[in-house]
Amino acid sequence: MAATSPGGPRSAPAAPNVVMRGLRGDLSAGEFAIAVRRAAREIGEHVSCDARYVGRVESGEIRCPNYAYERVFRHMWPDRSLADLGFAPRTTVRRRTGEAGPSPVPAPDVGHHRDEENDDVRRRTFLTGGSTALASVLGLDGPADAASGPDGPAAPATPSAPSLPPAQQALPVPRKVGAAEVRGVEQAVRDIRLLDDAHGADALFELAGQSLRHAYVLLNEGEYSPATERRLQASAGELAVSVGWLAHDSNRLADARSFYSEALATARMAGDAALEAHVFCNIAFLARDAGRPREALRAAQAGQAAAHDLGSARLSALLAMREAGGWALLQDRSACERSLARATGLFDRGRGEADPEWMSFFGEAELAGLEAQCWSALGEWDVASERAGRAIALQDPHFLRNRALYTAELAHDRLGRGDLVGAAGHGSAAVALLGEVRSARIRGMLAGTARQLRTHGAVPEVAGFLDAYDGALAVA
Repeated sequence: MAATSPGGPRSAPAAPNVVMRGLRGDLSAGEFAIAVRRAAREIGEHVSCDARYVGRVESGEIRCPNYAYERVFRHMWPDRSLADLGFAPRTTVRRRTGEAGPSPVPAPDVGHHRDEENDDVRRRTFLTGGSTALASVLGLDGPADAASGPDGPAAPATPSAPSLPPAQQALPVPRKVGAAEVRGVEQAVRDIRLLDDAHGADALFELAGQSLRHAYVLLNEGEYSPATERRLQASAGELAVSVGWLAHDSNRLADARSFYSEALATARMAGDAALEAHVFCNIAFLARDAGRPREALRAAQAGQAAAHDLGSARLSALLAMREAGGWALLQDRSACERSLARATGLFDRGRGEADPEWMSFFGEAELAGLEAQCWSALGEWDVASERAGRAIALQDPHFLRNRALYTAELAHDRLGRGDLVGAAGHGSAAVALLGEVRSARIRGMLAGTARQLRTHGAVPEVAGFLDAYDGALAVA
């Protein structure tokens, strides 16, 4: 019989990960860690990679990375699986407890180092209140319309109240809230953003709301240090902003307004200027989409005031773009152009250390897409079409939601020019992405284009678009 320790069977000696060592090449472990952190920022992820972590990977001590590192490594080497990178399957490095239920736990960590896998499992499990990791719960691996009735998909319950739903009432709330619980809320925000970039908001809204309710229960019922309270307030507020955005993208505009109000109250109580600027940025965007340009202007200007001392040119640039959107809806071309020029000048200063983590989406593609929306509102269809086309060309292929958004925008702008064939062609391209992107907002844009094109069904390209659009609605 094999010798045992109090934690169970002794682990076999770790096998070095020669694949990851080879991929490091001539870089030092520290230089490689910098490359990993840079790649993480490119996809909106955050990992605390350093030379020690690289050494643990290469020695084989870390047999399988946590979900955050997995996403980063797959981003760095998109053609390789975890096995191709020299890691063991996740199922082989975890075991299940007996009477405690089916929650996954990591294998014992030889040497008693802090275990990244353990942190990852804990934060994902408590946020969902079940045994499945957050990535699986928020993932789109189940039937999209499992709750459908005779009249179509049932609308998800609105997760506006900061209390747990009935299915989660029995979930124990840690009396002492510490760093692991805060990391769980922070990671939920990142996971939601990544999944929204890839798939859109519709399938995420309800489950993300469950995470938000739990975050506020931790804040309201837990015990914590002042430092933990500050982090928990910030992360709960950011989670409220994320859920508000999911509501916005799902065309639940009243719900979005409610979540943003909750986040703004949290920011004000915490004296968190960065969170306040983020909330005002989203409120301005929501107000513009809801047809309230004056409110969009006030929110954008309030956001700029909150961001004044934060030192992020990119944040100020995005808020200036939000202001430009309000001016465009008001048909004030000169004010819109001034805001656009200010936004471009700030954007051209480049990224900085003070840029908030949530702003990873705001690159050249997003800037061009927002410019297209302004010129479209002003009826400048040629310029709008050029900017929308630029946004599509610059957007990373794996951000499917934004590609669909910019393509739908371009279809709208080509129609504004009177280019029926162009509008139909880009509309068809956007429809082709609807199977992978679940965004009521994007579907609404395409619906407007389809309505205007129906009187031109004799044009073959238009007929093809309308057939594809109607077919997509039939299976949605």
